[in-house]
Amino acid sequence: MTGKNQKKRQVVEFGDFQTPSHLADEICHCLLAEGVRPKSVVEPTCGIGGFLISAMAAFEHARKFLGIEINRAYLRVLEQKLRQADRKRVELRHADFFQLDWEDILPHLPEPILVLGNPPWVTNSVLGRIRGSNLPIKNNFQGHRGFDAITGKSNFDISEWMLIHLLDKLQHRRAVLAMLCKTAVARKVLKHIWTRDFSISDTRLYTVDAKAHFNVSAPACLLVCRAGPPAGAKACGVFSGVSTARKISAIGMHEATLLADQKKYKKWSQLDGQVPVAWRSGVKHDCVQVMEFIRREGAFVNGLGERVDIEDEFVFPLYKSSAVAKGLTNRPERWVLITQKSVGDDTRIIRESAPKTWSYLTEYADELDQRKSSVYKNKPRFSIFGVGDYSFAAWKVAISGLYKRIQFSIIPPVDGKPAMVDDTCYFLPCTNRNEAVLCADLLNSKAAREFLRAFIFWDAKRPITAHILKRLDLRALAKMQHKTLYGPCADAEISASQFALF
Repeated sequence: MTGKNQKKRQVVEFGDFQTPSHLADEICHCLLAEGVRPKSVVEPTCGIGGFLISAMAAFEHARKFLGIEINRAYLRVLEQKLRQADRKRVELRHADFFQLDWEDILPHLPEPILVLGNPPWVTNSVLGRIRGSNLPIKNNFQGHRGFDAITGKSNFDISEWMLIHLLDKLQHRRAVLAMLCKTAVARKVLKHIWTRDFSISDTRLYTVDAKAHFNVSAPACLLVCRAGPPAGAKACGVFSGVSTARKISAIGMHEATLLADQKKYKKWSQLDGQVPVAWRSGVKHDCVQVMEFIRREGAFVNGLGERVDIEDEFVFPLYKSSAVAKGLTNRPERWVLITQKSVGDDTRIIRESAPKTWSYLTEYADELDQRKSSVYKNKPRFSIFGVGDYSFAAWKVAISGLYKRIQFSIIPPVDGKPAMVDDTCYFLPCTNRNEAVLCADLLNSKAAREFLRAFIFWDAKRPITAHILKRLDLRALAKMQHKTLYGPCADAEISASQFALF
């Protein structure tokens, strides 16, 4: 392995993003401004000492500074940096975080303790792929059950495990934890400690520009947790920036659900899903070049630029996520091959009813057989996913799960055929135009948008999910909107036909 490749592997395996000194200085001064006055400062993955050196300058009255690092070369660099420092207050240890006995370390540190740093930005699945060893002992610490425990949901950031582990050990001490991490990690940590009632008295989250500081395109933050008896509601203030922190919202917790905006939830909590509706995801095929077409000069053209001679029977209009998000659903730009009416249907019927379509599928069988998603495993050949009776509803109201906007669009039929949406969209099936208009009007109302924003974290890979959409009680929303228009008169009841949809 070349030196360059070795360094790249090290960055991946150890999530190796050294904290620039100016950011470490900003964070230490922020903590000082918040009243943090430690007697001991611990940096559990200190690297070349960015935080440790800033902390020594900022917290002049601290008696103990402990830096722990697995990379000996980094420790040698840090030792050189500290040659002129007061080494009586500093201890450097070469150790693996995942082998440390915190029950032995913490009692010997003067309190209050500040645990400060920038743990690895890497997931356990990535380490598994490169056969990395920088991992905690395997256990289902997130508490997933059944299928979730053995699939993607059991994947986690190494820093998530580390932060939860540290907070567990710090609960009954006078201590503050302040760690740089991905924002998604911070939210998972908050949900974990709130769900399990950790003794944490206060939490704060300060946004950090990871692109500017680390050249990483991931939302990041400084998570600050103060150990102690919980003080009231489970809430975490969110601040814009570190140096000029301005409170912009508060993350909260309702039952087992993390809230993106606690204030908005309190305002619209009466709309929380007592009557959930069946939100569906769009069609999934994982082979755009073969399964999707455009029309050119009256003929279908696939993603390979080839004119395709197939029957119309299994071809349906398709709206992609971008069109749904922008409300461009008057005329489709794409069509899609729908090989089944329900998941698991025998696709061989196509051979009899549409021989040219079967011939086309057979021609590209290799491409379709190579689809990697496990949903096609042990399914009929040429299967798709995300189809059912609901897919063929004449009208739909849909939203993109990917775009950072709440825009519900009406999906009308095209030339007598129901239109499909892709698998990054969610939709409600409707039987007629009136139902679709009613749904779209309700969902695009101010009340609905604000309620949904209470749950949506816009920096997530897929901000809007079916789980969030199901929280909105459309019947309660319809009643509320009706009262707004007509007042609380007993004889001004919303019609039964309007409720039938919900």
